[in-house]
Amino acid sequence: MGSPTGHNGRYASEALKAIAQIIAAYGGTVQDITVGDCLSRLQASGRDSRGARLAYVWLRNLGQFPPNAPATLANIEIRGGQVSPADLVDRYNLQCRPVRDLIVDYLTERQPSLDYASLNKLSTSLASLFWADLEQHHPGIDSLHLVAETSTAWKARLATETVRKRGPDGTVGTITEPRASAHTVKQAVRAFYLDIAHWALDEPERWGRWAAPVPVSEADCSGKKNEQRQKSRSNQRTRERLPQLPALIRVADRRLKDARARLDALNAAPLGSTFTVLGETFTVPKTTQQANGRPLTVRDAQRRRRELGFEEKWAFWAWATIEILRHTGIRIEELRELGHHSIISYKLPTTGDIVPLLQIAPSKTDQERLLLVTPELADVLSAVISRIRSSDGAVPLVPSYDGHEKVWNPPMPLLYQWRAGGETRQISDRTIRLALHETLRESGITDASGNPLDFHPHDFRRIFITDAILNGLPPHIAQVIAGHNNINTTMGYAAIYPTDAIEAHQAFIARRRAIRPPEEYRAVTPEEWQDFLGHFERRKLALGDCGRAYGTDCIHEHACVRCPVLIVSPAERPRLVEIRDNLADRIAEAEREGWLGEIEGLSVSLAAAEEKLTQLDAQQERRDTPVFLGIPAFDQFAARTSDVQEP
Repeated sequence: MGSPTGHNGRYASEALKAIAQIIAAYGGTVQDITVGDCLSRLQASGRDSRGARLAYVWLRNLGQFPPNAPATLANIEIRGGQVSPADLVDRYNLQCRPVRDLIVDYLTERQPSLDYASLNKLSTSLASLFWADLEQHHPGIDSLHLVAETSTAWKARLATETVRKRGPDGTVGTITEPRASAHTVKQAVRAFYLDIAHWALDEPERWGRWAAPVPVSEADCSGKKNEQRQKSRSNQRTRERLPQLPALIRVADRRLKDARARLDALNAAPLGSTFTVLGETFTVPKTTQQANGRPLTVRDAQRRRRELGFEEKWAFWAWATIEILRHTGIRIEELRELGHHSIISYKLPTTGDIVPLLQIAPSKTDQERLLLVTPELADVLSAVISRIRSSDGAVPLVPSYDGHEKVWNPPMPLLYQWRAGGETRQISDRTIRLALHETLRESGITDASGNPLDFHPHDFRRIFITDAILNGLPPHIAQVIAGHNNINTTMGYAAIYPTDAIEAHQAFIARRRAIRPPEEYRAVTPEEWQDFLGHFERRKLALGDCGRAYGTDCIHEHACVRCPVLIVSPAERPRLVEIRDNLADRIAEAEREGWLGEIEGLSVSLAAAEEKLTQLDAQQERRDTPVFLGIPAFDQFAARTSDVQEP
């Protein structure tokens, strides 16, 4: 039997051997081989299972297996597909069967409105972090009605977690640290209780007996402090890594050029010879099993085995990952979903120019978006497509596994694909991270404390958004490019320095002044400035200050006692009393002498003086009389709080 895919290398011979072993063990012909036969052969293969996996791919491509069969047996242990809510809950071996059934029913009720990743996370929160923890610390518990001590102790345990971490010296130890997801777990538990209480009104026979007081208050679910800490940590990571990005780009480019130089030298060297490149000496093996007759493995001067083809492949994908992520700011799952059909063109209606665009498939937010392809990004995408094209010029179709939804996607011309173990497959998330870490290790980049600086794929997203906003891109446009539902999420990614905010504000003021009439921003003459200062000097009066606006005339002809804009100083109260008494004496004199015209004007001034004295007395009384606001009683506050917590 020949290779169904035309491969004649060592992997093809191992696959043919695996098929022969299956037929020898179970009988029949090739057409009788089932998925179970391949799984049995895979388990019997041990660590060297490449032949069994490639044989499975051949048989599946020939239509041997049902359409719903897995696309590959690689990592089949963690690619088992979706499971039912009952199976999700039974992972945690809950002891109380009624509560176990209740959680299963609740998840089944919520399943239509949730994606599988959210359903899986919810099952972990309710079954493991909530009820399994209660059963562990309170054996025999069988009711959702929790006493205050039980719920308080559970929330205290939930606040921390024990994790294993590798220290700077390479040793691995366990430490206790705050649980970042504590508030989301409490939100899930609170929603669990509230949903049951609400459903009990419609279906009391099904949910009524489980309705109980909510052990988690709304205040317990607040994640504001956690979000602030996360924002601070993210900003610190961005500020540390943004200045180091040019150095990382140079190292990635140099590693790729060096790896290609070694591989080109190997391809030019005869079998069994020795060659020197970039100061290193390598020995070529005398024979090879590769179909093209060129080996990929050599020995260096220290007789260490080096796979130059593998090194070049890893260097290329590390370089491509860094370049694509820094030019687009996309997520790693969106990076792995890029396909040949993602590169489209758009004709501008105004100029008729053709603009290349990169179509990002819906990922986290299920929102499709288009990104402008810069010349630098176009070079990278062109290099990727040229690398993965088959001999007929087409990009191979490869299936992909959605690790979040636990489903196989149909074959697509993905850009992130390579040949491994004799089959063409999608490059995994783990492989991308390892290639990135390998580049970082060779770069020697360190943080402020001298420890190696690590880069995660999501760091490039934060750097992209921060750099775009700092260089003048409006935040709402950055939100569209990043694919965020909320602009606050976009601003949370942007690590803006205070000096940057000040400079941006100053630039904004300069731009605003540039579009305004120049006479609005003319220089003030010395005469105008002196007149402005003189206005405030002329506001000083015997009784206090004049409150009229700059550039306005006195409307009372300097009869200040009558003027409503007179601001009487408390220190001048005796003078105001003296003026009032003088006005009263003058009115009495006018009445004796029969000066009726004087009496009317003096009476208006006397009434204004009396009103201003009343205002001064009221101000002084307010200053001298404290207002007791009272202290809330603790028992009343606690009673109101407990009322809020009731369902």
